[in-house]
Amino acid sequence: MSTTFAAEEEVIRTKHVETMRAAVFHGVDDIRVEDVLRPRAGVGEAVIRVTMTTICGTDLHILRGEYPVKPGLIVGHEPVGVIEELGAGVSGYRVGDRVIVGAITPCGQCNACLSGNLSQCGHGNGYEAIGGWRFGNTINGAQAEYLLVPSAQANLAKIPEGVTDEQVVLLTDIASTGISGAESGGVRIGDSVAVFAQGPIGLCASLGAKLMGAALVIGIDGDDHRIAIARKMGVDVVLDYRTTDVIAEVRKLSGGSGVDVAIEALGTQDTFEKALRVLRPGGTLSSLGVYAHNLNIPYDAYAAGLGDHRIVTTLCPGGKERMRRLIEMVRRGKLDLTPLLTHRFKLADINEAYKLFGNRADGVMKVAITP
Repeated sequence: MSTTFAAEEEVIRTKHVETMRAAVFHGVDDIRVEDVLRPRAGVGEAVIRVTMTTICGTDLHILRGEYPVKPGLIVGHEPVGVIEELGAGVSGYRVGDRVIVGAITPCGQCNACLSGNLSQCGHGNGYEAIGGWRFGNTINGAQAEYLLVPSAQANLAKIPEGVTDEQVVLLTDIASTGISGAESGGVRIGDSVAVFAQGPIGLCASLGAKLMGAALVIGIDGDDHRIAIARKMGVDVVLDYRTTDVIAEVRKLSGGSGVDVAIEALGTQDTFEKALRVLRPGGTLSSLGVYAHNLNIPYDAYAAGLGDHRIVTTLCPGGKERMRRLIEMVRRGKLDLTPLLTHRFKLADINEAYKLFGNRADGVMKVAITP
């Protein structure tokens, strides 16, 4: 009798469990779209219904086993959506608000946050992760129908009326990261800047350098489509490394002494080294690339440590104020990233999107994923 009752109770309980579709990492080259439990908002949290997300180069590192995460994790970290549920303690928002959430989700309370280093947030409890990057890294991510947002008060940025998902979805990571490369590099009015790689993040770094007043922005790439897009979006000079001695040409364009700031946006030994070699004495190398292998600094390129060079690294700034500021740039016509959204896929077809994006096929820059 008790066994029958328990079985009936389990059936009733199961009927009330809500599920959703999500892209789940199971191992190297193994991401599956499957049914998982839908999240519920706890204290200080929110659940958003994802209306658009994308695939990032970091997701490719995860898929290829170059950056380890636990099997069973939902991947993705670039969400735009609508608030579905608010936990206790979250004020100033209501269900139905359109919001964007940065890839980095600072808590606003830990030492890093209170010191102004929001991207290095430890969420108060020492997560073994890279800074404040949690979505698709240590907690479930955005390539799903619903997303649980931690520290919601610090991370939900409202999207103004008249601004579309397409206009802001790339602010969550690549735009924030790319522009921060120019910011960390200390680009000043009148500077010359070289940006190695004109993929999504590198192109955003080029645009960021122009926004900050650089007089000359030189983009470097070896992909015909990316070279064309960089030129179309206003990069002053775009060099093809396949046909040009990049180091010599950058030095020539910058008056012979080298550029004030070089931004590395690919994450390879070759691009890092070339970025160092085109710097003027006292210049800054701003490194944005995610490096999958050991990185070496050549003795001569580094002037034996006597060139007054500065090397800085940057993790994507997050938090709602960062998102608000970037949204304002979009809303007021200062920044248009929609040309970078070259392809669209449904969540159910995300493996096809990963294949296209990973192979750089069909002139892809970024893919929009809609659950």
